[in-house]
Amino acid sequence: MTSPVMPLTEAVERHVSAGDSLHVVTGHSRWTAAMREVIRQWWGRDPQFTLVMLSLSSLGAVPFKGKLVRRVVTGYSGDVFPNFTPNRWFGDAYLSGEVDVEHWSFLTFLQRLEAAARGLPAVTTGSLQGSSMEGNEGFAVVDSPFGPVGLLAPYAPDVALVHAPLADREGNVALSPPLLEGVWGALAARRGAIVTVERIVDDIRPWAHLVKIPAHRVLALCEVPMGAHPGGLYVPHLPVDAYGEDLEFWEETRNASRSDEFDSWIRHWILEPVDQQDYLARLGEARVARLRRRAEPDSWRDDEVAHPPDLDAPIGAWEQASVFAGRHVAGRVVDAGFDAVLAGAGVANLAAWLAIRSARHQGSSAVLTAELGLWGYEPTPADPFVFNHRSFPSATMVSDSETVLSTLTGGPGTRLLGCLGAAQIDRQGNINSTVIPERAFLVGSGGGNDVASCADEVVVVATLDARRTVDEVPYITSPGLRVSALVTDLGTFERRDGGFVLTAVPVGPDTLDDRIERVRQKCGWPLEVADQVSELAAPTADEVETLRRWDPQQRFLRPDGAR
Repeated sequence: MTSPVMPLTEAVERHVSAGDSLHVVTGHSRWTAAMREVIRQWWGRDPQFTLVMLSLSSLGAVPFKGKLVRRVVTGYSGDVFPNFTPNRWFGDAYLSGEVDVEHWSFLTFLQRLEAAARGLPAVTTGSLQGSSMEGNEGFAVVDSPFGPVGLLAPYAPDVALVHAPLADREGNVALSPPLLEGVWGALAARRGAIVTVERIVDDIRPWAHLVKIPAHRVLALCEVPMGAHPGGLYVPHLPVDAYGEDLEFWEETRNASRSDEFDSWIRHWILEPVDQQDYLARLGEARVARLRRRAEPDSWRDDEVAHPPDLDAPIGAWEQASVFAGRHVAGRVVDAGFDAVLAGAGVANLAAWLAIRSARHQGSSAVLTAELGLWGYEPTPADPFVFNHRSFPSATMVSDSETVLSTLTGGPGTRLLGCLGAAQIDRQGNINSTVIPERAFLVGSGGGNDVASCADEVVVVATLDARRTVDEVPYITSPGLRVSALVTDLGTFERRDGGFVLTAVPVGPDTLDDRIERVRQKCGWPLEVADQVSELAAPTADEVETLRRWDPQQRFLRPDGAR
């Protein structure tokens, strides 16, 4: 048997061709040195790649800048750090038609890969129906003896690029959960996978329970330490050194992509490093040491000391929305006996954290879950990201997105409440986080469509703004059928007879009518008011302090006026 072990440069030269569909596998490690090498080798050569990637973060803008991509298959196209925002390289390319794009939800993206890996003509899904993605080629609703069924066609990339902690010399690959999309893409790829690993061992059998890719699916195996950077690597059960996500690097990449310095940044970090040793030398020993430290579960204490919250600052609109939403969700969890809350990113995530904290104080045993594959995790101070690696050790179960989004969400044995944000929301609860046609590209679905389609109930949290609350969204990312409430900084809207009705406003020095009128002026649809409007008590010092300790740098709890 010929060994697949080879240098990364050779692996890309031998196994990546112009016109390929390249799948960058996204787990809790969200990047791979192999993709960096692909960009380096093909820069300026117009390879017309199809980029298949669950989540295009800031580094995904690099192949757009280099005009390496003709088509994209994805669930999210936008920046992730320091917060979740649109990136102009994606928006400009998609809106102009320079790059074709297929938008999917996270679950349906991986289900299509699963269908291909399993050799099936289609798989069933509970997602997409009622959304604008329902019209995607590759999805259909068909009649069956069991009623209408949503079907997804298989999708097989040509080559998958995977970074993993460990493999043996034959190419059997071990991965450590949580796994997000898992390895369906590597198993489905027509030619196989280029795998980079932290370490190659002689015998993988001590970790056979973590082997997810068998050797015959591996085209090339390359030992590339820290090959997931700037992503991190969580490996509590494997003989390799872990490292945390380089949040500063992600932010630097985002900032560079928005400036005139993007070309020089790409030269320094992508085109000039001849190998991983050169790349790590540019990072420097001190930075690498900080990332190693960041992988330790108690490393949040370093950030807490470095970024103490300002507890004297006035309460902002996002904080007020988060507090009101947290209370509302906690009430629903307690009253309806929910087992778990699954939150979207940003303020929705912080509201869910606050809700579970409150619900437990009221006797609930509900837990937090995340689409990455976490169940029963605890948030850590000073790191408000929904995929915070330092929360992984606290989870009672680590799995993958399919387990969370396809079984624990919508499964008959689990009552789950979704807490989501919204770039736009209409009177029927439909959410748009994808595109305002001919005007702006937003980011895409992520797991939002899957949660909105299958959770038992959904609560949306946002600040009230006429641009956000529209009479009818132009693109339905997530259908509103299961949305029971919209909670904002200026009031709570609950579903009554199919539409939203204002049911509560914050306490204030002016009259109730004045506060209702303030909502009317800010609301983008004709306001309907309940017969009885209750008053929401002001955020307490404890609630505000808790939020600010989770997000001391105001990555999501942005001060009023910040965008």
